[in-house]
Amino acid sequence: MGNKKIREYGIKIGSFPIGENNSITDVKGVKVGHKTLDKKNIKTGVTAILPHEGNIFKEKLIGACHVINGFGKSTGLIQIEELGTIETPIILTNTLSVGTAYDALVKYMIGNNEDIGDSTGTVNPVIGECNDGQINDIRGLRVREEDIYEAIENCNIQLKEGNVGAGTGMICYGLKGGIGSSSRLIELDGDTYTVGILVLSNFGSMKDFILNGEHLGPKLVDKVDAIENTEEKGSIIIVLATDIPLSSRQLKRVVKRVYPGLARTGSYTGNGSGEIAIGFSTANKIKHYEESDIIDIRVINENKLDKVFKATVEAAEEAVLNSLICADSSEDRKGRKIHSLKDLI
Repeated sequence: MGNKKIREYGIKIGSFPIGENNSITDVKGVKVGHKTLDKKNIKTGVTAILPHEGNIFKEKLIGACHVINGFGKSTGLIQIEELGTIETPIILTNTLSVGTAYDALVKYMIGNNEDIGDSTGTVNPVIGECNDGQINDIRGLRVREEDIYEAIENCNIQLKEGNVGAGTGMICYGLKGGIGSSSRLIELDGDTYTVGILVLSNFGSMKDFILNGEHLGPKLVDKVDAIENTEEKGSIIIVLATDIPLSSRQLKRVVKRVYPGLARTGSYTGNGSGEIAIGFSTANKIKHYEESDIIDIRVINENKLDKVFKATVEAAEEAVLNSLICADSSEDRKGRKIHSLKDLI
């Protein structure tokens, strides 16, 4: 599986500079790991995002989420919305494996924190999902708890993209989709900060696909007869990481800006498309056992958010394109070929 990203095809998205790896892991401390299940009609898996290298339950991060369209089965969003923090790794998988991922993440967290559910409260596992049932035998419930543990153990700065981990069975714009990532660098007060995006792409109709402003979809439809050009349905999970100091309210404003990035690739968010964004900032750590009544949190000057918004739009658009261009062609459960974008352009 190659990781030749969209820029290596001469296609540059936006104007902000990219990070060293052009991925979410350019945000210091963030790591991503996969467990891929790819054998015959089993094409699914798990992707884990570690928000920082310490104990995230004891040192929570400012978090926010935004539901673009709620046709989805994610967990943990209600508490993120209420408390504005994230306290577990983020696990991505297929729709019918959310329960398995939840159980595994609970066991992982209580295994690393003997106080959870005993001397302190419980824990809020964050799971995101998309439906890979066209390619994968989703009814077979193939993901096991050990796959979640393995994805967490595999977390690294180097990030594979395309049909890997949770993206193994995903379809985006009628093409092979999956995991994609991108990053942007921003200067604030003379220091460089990073916005990183990771997507699990499984949405869109081929006829709507736009590549860097060119409406490429109709040409692809003419070229590929084997794929039904269905209406927009599917899902996308977008995870945003940054080291910019933000309040939860500010972060929610930022994660809302992933949507223009999706729209630039042709999305209009159909009725059956579950589209959810989850974000966190590594700049402030919120102690679980904080002793002070009043704590200090650094935040950005609200008037400087525009460049963060724009960088988020660019990174989201490019992450979707990377999820397409990094994926290899596959077959669905009926033996129909699901083409990779790189094979067609």
